Amino acid sequence: MKESRYSASDSIGLSLAAIEQRLDHWLPLASERERVSLAMREGALAPGKRIRPLLLLLAAHDLGDTPTTNGTLDFACAVEIIHAASLILDDMPCMDNAATRRNQPTIHRQFGEPVALLAVVALVSKAFQIISQAEGIDEKAKNNAVNELSQAIGLQGLVQGQYQDISEGHQSRSHEAITLTNHYKTSTLFCAALQMAAIAAGASALVREQLRHCSFNLGQAFQLLDDLSDGSTQNGKDPHQDRDKSTLVNVFGTQKTEKQLRDHLDVADHYFTQACPHNQQTQQFIQQWFKQKLATLR
Repeated sequence: MKESRYSASDSIGLSLAAIEQRLDHWLPLASERERVSLAMREGALAPGKRIRPLLLLLAAHDLGDTPTTNGTLDFACAVEIIHAASLILDDMPCMDNAATRRNQPTIHRQFGEPVALLAVVALVSKAFQIISQAEGIDEKAKNNAVNELSQAIGLQGLVQGQYQDISEGHQSRSHEAITLTNHYKTSTLFCAALQMAAIAAGASALVREQLRHCSFNLGQAFQLLDDLSDGSTQNGKDPHQDRDKSTLVNVFGTQKTEKQLRDHLDVADHYFTQACPHNQQTQQFIQQWFKQKLATLR
């Protein structure tokens, strides 16, 4: 394993601070009268895990990206802003009707449903604006990033996942059907993050294909962890949101689900090693993060 001047925790801490500062830059503080802007900031800047932008930055570094501007960081912020928009939508009364997110009242409870919906539209628009203005990134790379992120959002991504969740989630489903929904709900945005990291680093088509396999399995593992944690009061959101849904946990039990999660992590690790054999900071972060989270379930 290649040695680094900094520990993984140092790099993660620096990356988190940079993400927070850059998000604050792109979503400036508005006056109390500009409620849509306030809702956007509240949705995107409320304390969160920042897993997707962190993965983008760490993977880009492992793939050899040495940015001299904020371009890669801008890509990371765009992904996090899309994730924030999806959470606002997911929490709406017509969806999960959630009361709490990130240990705070959900955006529609703070600002009302109309403002929450407008904030979602504005955040999606802002994400693509950020990509278009990303510093030090050439136009072809920006176009490729737009393509990846738009696919992750649309009918082959978050929209499809949310639709399947609300239309089929309370029905009896096969393992394959649940996995497909999880892919749309979660894996697609992980895929966009790793693909945008590869774009920023100028990675080859082969590496990008390996990262697609990696992100599918990583997203599956992340969703299964979320399902296993559904009853916890330590997640900063409403517990037991999936009580009546046909998740893998509810259909096959916790033991089988946790084994499936670990299998997905092993496959993700395999493909990331193929994509980036010489630098493993991203893998170290993923392994440690899941280890800590799984330990809290005991």
